[in-house]
Amino acid sequence: MRKLVWANFLHIYQPAEQQPDILEAVVAQSYRPILRGIKKHKKVRLTLNINGALLELLDKYQYKDLIDMLRELVKEGRIELTSSAKYHALLPFLEEKEIIRQIEANNETLHFYFNHGFRPIGFFPPEMAYDERLPKIVESLGFKWMILDEIAKSGRTQTVDYHKLHKIEGTNLLVFFRERRPSNLIMSAVVRSYDSLKEAMREDFASDRYLITGMDGETFGHHRPGLEKMLFEIFASKGFDLVTISDLVKHCHETVSVVPVPSTWASSPDDIEKGIQFLSWSDPENILHQWQWELTNSVLEEVHALDSHSLAFPEVRHMMDICLASDHFWWASAKPWWSLEMIEVGVYRLLETIRLIPNISEEKLRMAADYYERIISTAFQWQRSGKIRRMMRERNAAYKIPFKDRTWRLGGEGGATYLAFLDMMRMLEKEAAAKGEYEKAILWRDAVWRLEHKTDIYEAINAIDLLRKEMPNEEIEKIIEKYRSDYRRIRGGQPEQRGA
Repeated sequence: MRKLVWANFLHIYQPAEQQPDILEAVVAQSYRPILRGIKKHKKVRLTLNINGALLELLDKYQYKDLIDMLRELVKEGRIELTSSAKYHALLPFLEEKEIIRQIEANNETLHFYFNHGFRPIGFFPPEMAYDERLPKIVESLGFKWMILDEIAKSGRTQTVDYHKLHKIEGTNLLVFFRERRPSNLIMSAVVRSYDSLKEAMREDFASDRYLITGMDGETFGHHRPGLEKMLFEIFASKGFDLVTISDLVKHCHETVSVVPVPSTWASSPDDIEKGIQFLSWSDPENILHQWQWELTNSVLEEVHALDSHSLAFPEVRHMMDICLASDHFWWASAKPWWSLEMIEVGVYRLLETIRLIPNISEEKLRMAADYYERIISTAFQWQRSGKIRRMMRERNAAYKIPFKDRTWRLGGEGGATYLAFLDMMRMLEKEAAAKGEYEKAILWRDAVWRLEHKTDIYEAINAIDLLRKEMPNEEIEKIIEKYRSDYRRIRGGQPEQRGA
């Protein structure tokens, strides 16, 4: 049987000034187990992004074993490293010279840890955040490809042809599109074993396409305790031909040109249509974001004005590089991410940066201090007043309407459709249990629970999609029609019905 060619991309990152206890937890729960798992399973090949900021953190806190393992796996060709922005800056919001600075700083860090001849050919923009300026910048720096989310192809999902390679129009830069559905199947822990993953991807296994997944490495063990076991099952399985992203060039013989749209790996089609694809970092309705960017750009302007020969310049410039990290904007979004601590850290860092600039005027210092006070006092007010919870609820509601609300709540034939789906899932649960396929049985049991309790809005892939993979569409339609017919048979001639 033909193996599915699979390029898995992992991204690992921690803020440059991450607390040592948090770093210790992530190392123990995620980074060390993953690297040991790769080292153990000799056939594994994958592509990894580790930002320069994290490499320096691992060095600072004496996690030399991780750096040594990485160096060994890169040397053996089993891990392919990409480059990125060193401090995880959101590149579409930076001017060109700052984009180049962040990338070159990252390259220098990679050269330091993996020898000076080391040069990655792939590029990962943080958050897969893309705008039309990036391709020429990235290509000019010597990269051969970049990875984006599939929604960047056209503003819609499921429009990428995974039999072909894609090149960004007007350049020689290849672009590889991370596929959402399988990536989210894994990240959301909807599947927790190799067998259940293979079952959910049955059609993909039967095709001659390639597969690209992409996710945060911290998903395995840290965000999702125990999920690293599934990763190791995949490593040990014989069902996949595990390759790096660069290896995919050898598997495809046709290349087509594309014009990606501005987006991130979190963007929805609705976000793109409304022009708010960078919502989590710059929400037009979020005054905190507006103030954060105004302060950032004001401080950056003063840094640019500072003489590069000044004794203070290296420290000021380094602080500014860290200030451009995307984290504190993300944590101020409240849709749904929110952390007063991270907001304060980001704004305070900007305040400290401008204070380090020699001979800065009192007026500009007062301006920065005023932004700090406004941002922090407003953030506290939002939290005290309950505004944050309301914003989170509104965003969650916008993502997806629960299946139960789209069917049962409408009554009549909609209710019949809802009951039909539940019964089909229960039937598949019993069939799986009878065959001893307990992981699959648990999958269907959990799917029923999510639909009944309307938590399917939090799932990256709807249980309905899984069911359609499991059963022929004609059979599903036949069962739904039976339930609808039963409803029409018992329905009275008036809206009011007897009984419950």
